[in-house]
Amino acid sequence: MKSNILEFCLSPDLGGLELFMVHCHTFFKEHTPCYVAVAPASKLDNYIQAEKFHIKRNKIFPFLPALKLAKLIDSKNIDILHFHWTKDMPTVVLAKLFSKRKPKIVQTRNMTMTRFKNDFYHAWLYKNIDMIHAVTNQVKSQLEQFIPQKVRPKIEMVYMGCEASNVNSERVSELKRQYALTNEFVVGIVGRIEDGKGQHIVIEAIAKLKELPIKALIVGHAMEEAYLHTLHENIKKLGIEDKVIFTGFTKEVNEHMQLFDVNVLATPRETFGLVIIESMANGICTLATANGGPLEIIDDGSDGLLFERNADDLAKKLLLLHNNPQMKEQLALTGQKKAEEIFNKTVQLNKLYKSFETLGKLY
Repeated sequence: MKSNILEFCLSPDLGGLELFMVHCHTFFKEHTPCYVAVAPASKLDNYIQAEKFHIKRNKIFPFLPALKLAKLIDSKNIDILHFHWTKDMPTVVLAKLFSKRKPKIVQTRNMTMTRFKNDFYHAWLYKNIDMIHAVTNQVKSQLEQFIPQKVRPKIEMVYMGCEASNVNSERVSELKRQYALTNEFVVGIVGRIEDGKGQHIVIEAIAKLKELPIKALIVGHAMEEAYLHTLHENIKKLGIEDKVIFTGFTKEVNEHMQLFDVNVLATPRETFGLVIIESMANGICTLATANGGPLEIIDDGSDGLLFERNADDLAKKLLLLHNNPQMKEQLALTGQKKAEEIFNKTVQLNKLYKSFETLGKLY
């Protein structure tokens, strides 16, 4: 007998956290009944094509969506409720208590933890969670440090993974023509356009190299319109209007990555960095800030490059790769091999699935 899993995420966004939930649902449903519940009309809702349930988040009165979730748990005989967005924790715990089924709860922890969770409220939450999936060893250590042992759930560390998708080469050629790219050295950055993602650092680095045939391709939708306006103003000020291309939101991330010579992750402290291994899997040379998750993914100088989070150091590394195409290609090839062998999506999701078995529900 197999158990029923519910993948749950009411996040309004569509980034690495949300896409990982989709990957879990797709993989788990091949092995056992697996359902998915999301917020209606969210980016995640629009992205998922599979059958899904809708639950509207209520920040002030979480017991309202919790009651609806509890009914879903009982009607579908859910054994394991797997949630991904930390803000969903109260709703999930209340739903467990309201339900007759009392499912096991698993949280995938995608964010760092920086303070002690030893107050009554957090103790109540964590004692009702059965397992936390930490996406890096760093996150696992933080969970062990900040959650008191007496209420700390079981912690399993499993990396996120990805697999190289089939790329539509004709579409890549169309995009190249659309963006009027010829033989430029293309610096890509993928993700929501907001200050924390660091698009401004890439723009400033490009400005330092504006005498060279280098362009930036910024892929993603704007979360902060004021920030986007600031980026455009800075581009004009730096005189690089012809050097920066904004693509807007796209589902064709892999096709866009094929336009890149290098892919940059410029966040100040990325917990994991799914876009790093996606870039590596696509055979693209990858640069990332030297902190957090990238330190566990990239072996600096072997399968990618790490840089200090400032435009000067990024420009220095971009110039190095621009002037050394063989080095760039070797980093890309080694990175691709690592993504295939270590960060393979099927391998990692199978590890996570097996960790679910230890809860005594899947067998």
